[in-house]
Amino acid sequence: MTQRLPRHTRIAIAAYFFVSGFGFASFASRIPSLQQKLQLNEAQIGTALFAMPLGVILTLPLTRFLLKNYGSRYVLFSGSIAYNLFLCTLGFVSNSWQLMFVLFLFGGSRNLMNISVNAQSMGVQKLYSKSIITTFHGIWSISGFVGGTLGGFMIGKDISLEHHFEITGLICVSTILYFFRDTVKNDAKKEESNEKQKKISFNWPEKALLKLGLVAFACQSCEGIMFDWSGIYFQKVVHAPKHLITTGYVAFMCAAALARFGGDWLINKSGIKLVFQVCSGFTIAGFIIAVSFPYLIPATIGFVFIGIGVSCIVPLIMTLATRTSSQSPGVAIASVSTISYFGFLLGPPLIGYIAQAANLQWSFGLGILASIFMFVLVTYKVKVE
Repeated sequence: MTQRLPRHTRIAIAAYFFVSGFGFASFASRIPSLQQKLQLNEAQIGTALFAMPLGVILTLPLTRFLLKNYGSRYVLFSGSIAYNLFLCTLGFVSNSWQLMFVLFLFGGSRNLMNISVNAQSMGVQKLYSKSIITTFHGIWSISGFVGGTLGGFMIGKDISLEHHFEITGLICVSTILYFFRDTVKNDAKKEESNEKQKKISFNWPEKALLKLGLVAFACQSCEGIMFDWSGIYFQKVVHAPKHLITTGYVAFMCAAALARFGGDWLINKSGIKLVFQVCSGFTIAGFIIAVSFPYLIPATIGFVFIGIGVSCIVPLIMTLATRTSSQSPGVAIASVSTISYFGFLLGPPLIGYIAQAANLQWSFGLGILASIFMFVLVTYKVKVE
């Protein structure tokens, strides 16, 4: 029984990563549908999308408090259920204010789920002698591929937002309930004195984690652009046929998944710093291709490069954060997330405002700048070895 337990726990946490990615991809694939349904322009949809990462940021102190006092297992369960309930609610919004309110709650619940599931993954890692962290994020990307593909099918068949999100929610909640029993019951913690615990009252990173947070900030700015704007970019810039609007998003998620499954091997062979540099270079190249050649095939290739580029950066940042910090894994991850999630907060709305002032194609140049910033940090500023 004890020999099977690590495998059961690993499968359970992988299932929760799948739920996280599948639900989010289902939402992301229907952003063009939400924009069309509510008749919003680029600036308006950008403002509405701002509410989701705002919910993430503002619930970080709550998430950190819950993780420190109750552990990641029950935070994961409650956050996962709320995440899917709010996803279903998104299908019924009828104006921009309702959209912003539900997206705020959707982002907050997503924060509870994602930080706690990453804390759980660190507990699973302790059951294995070799690195398995990037494979969890590979599962997340595969689920994004599945969710994006399903979204494209739903769009092509004119399935309503309500029915699409209800089907997604049913699948996800069933998975949550079935696999909860095998989640990690006791978080792996590091010893902290009572005096030190009192000092850690807000989730701003320790100095050792700040630069890691900035790298993740740049990476998540790029990811946020892909999640929120890839469908609209293929619709309005690439002018893809209706049934191919989600092609860029699906290509991005598929490339990220494949790269993450090979990430542990490459890290062991070449080292963390080189992996960071190669990933940053792919992200820069991908955005340049997508902006310079806004046609179906080259833009898809560009999105593939971006998927490869962002694949291993955040998983590695989380691993390094837990090694560097004296805090428990969940608290360390929440601390780094204080900085990194500002990428999700600022990137997608800025794209909307730039697109409204100029055009959507060149607004994606923001991704080039974020990628270059990330490359400079990992090359000259961050000590990762």
